[in-house]
Formats: sequence, structure tokens, C-alpha cells
Amino acid sequence: MKHPKDDHSRISSLSKAEKVGLVSMLAALLLAIVDVRLSAIPLGGFLLSCIFCPFFPRSSFFLPVISRGVSGQKAVALTFDDGPDPLSTPELLSLLLKHGAQATFFVTGKRALAYPEVMNEILRQGHAVGNHTYSHDCLFALRGTKRLSKEIESTQDILTRFGIRTLAFRPPVGITNPRLRKVLRQRNAVVIGFSCRPLDWGNRRIRNLSTKILKRVRPDDIVLLHDIRPKEAHLLPLWLKEIETILSGLEAKGIAILPLSDLIGRQIMMKVGNRSKQ
Repeated sequence: MKHPKDDHSRISSLSKAEKVGLVSMLAALLLAIVDVRLSAIPLGGFLLSCIFCPFFPRSSFFLPVISRGVSGQKAVALTFDDGPDPLSTPELLSLLLKHGAQATFFVTGKRALAYPEVMNEILRQGHAVGNHTYSHDCLFALRGTKRLSKEIESTQDILTRFGIRTLAFRPPVGITNPRLRKVLRQRNAVVIGFSCRPLDWGNRRIRNLSTKILKRVRPDDIVLLHDIRPKEAHLLPLWLKEIETILSGLEAKGIAILPLSDLIGRQIMMKVGNRSKQ
């Protein structure tokens, strides 16, 4: 016999999108009794929600997204996307070492495979690594389950060569879709979003990075930055100066930089087997 708790468990495990969809369907059926044309209102609202909510990751519409910490401390976590980069990432690592800060690098499988020496240095210095898909397809959220799985699993396979398994995933542009929930659940992975960013467009806009971050940053923020080199090579020193100012500015504000796992209270990376020679 089916236990009532089983039904309650299924309902509580539904995503926000599924719950909103059920309410919209019920509202549409009730309104249809009055006038069938009215049923289009809740259904249209649900459709619009499915289109626009994914652009706001903190809404956790299709699946849970961790966008802030729960440490309760005056601290933040730094995350860097799209690398590793053989030119800019080593310079960034030097700055982090200088300030005694640990960060999380959401790497693409393609770049991790291409620059193993940089990956090894990231891990040697004690930083964490997350999955940012293999190719950083900006249309990732529009892909089918098979493509989603391939992008994520390919990167996971590459990371095992460095002796790690990551439990943290960040989709390109931060956009999710309903198929992603099942794919990540099978891998016991969670989506990591962000709550503070300078809108640098992948280091295409690096001027005033520090001003934007230091003005907006709050305790328990997950800060989103990028570690790929600026599109114009001569701007690399400017980017490094902005990062240095962010690190110094956080210290001046009395805001500590914690590892992401400490900030969110969840393990995001684990060691597996022996690291392959790269």
C-alpha cells in the first residue's frame, strides 16, 4: 500500500517550475468553467515564467541554485570562470597566494585539457575546481539532455585525470533549464550561482571592476569573476591591478575570503584515485 508520506515527499521534491505549472493548470481549469478564454491567463503567465526566470538564477526556478553562503560570517567566496588561461591564471594565482586567499575555479573541460600545467598549479596551491562544461556553449540551456550530459561528463572525465571529482557545476551565463536537474542529480552535483558580479562579460569590460565589486559586496556573497585574459593583451596589467584592488579592498573592509565549501557548508570537490601524469 502506498503511504501518504510518499505523496508528500514527491510534492516537496517538485521544482518551483513544476509547482507553478500545477497551480497554473488548476487555475486554468477553474477559469475555463467561467470562460474558456480566461484559462489563457495563468497558462500564459506560466509560459512567461519559464522563459524569463532562468535568466535570474537566484530564483531557483527549474532546480536549486546556491547563490549565497550560509556562514553567517563577514566573509565572501571568490569564484573565477572560463579558465584556465596560461597567461592570466598564473598571475592571478600569485596574487591570491600573496593575500592568502583561496578561490574556486570553474573551468571548461577544453581548457583544462589544453593547459594541464596550469590546472596542476591551481590544485597545488589548494584552490577548488568546479565544472563549467566542456566547450562553454552559450546556448547550453537550449540543448537536449544528451548534449547537456556530454558537456558535463566530458569535463568530469578530464578532471579525474587531475585526481579530483567536482560536485559543483556552473552553467555558461548562469542559465539553467528543466533537463539539467536530472543530469546533475545523477552526478550528485549542485548548481553554484553568484550574488555579486561586475558584469565584466568575460573580461571584455575590466575597467572599474574593483569599484563595482567593492561597492556591492555583502557578507556571504559568492563573487563571480573571470580568469581568462582580456581580449586586448595590453590590458592584462590593468586587470591584475583591479584584482589586486579587490583583494586589498576586501581586507580593508574587514571581509574575509573563505573557500566556497566553507561559505556554503557543502563539499564541492573531492579527491579520487591517483593523479595522472600530465
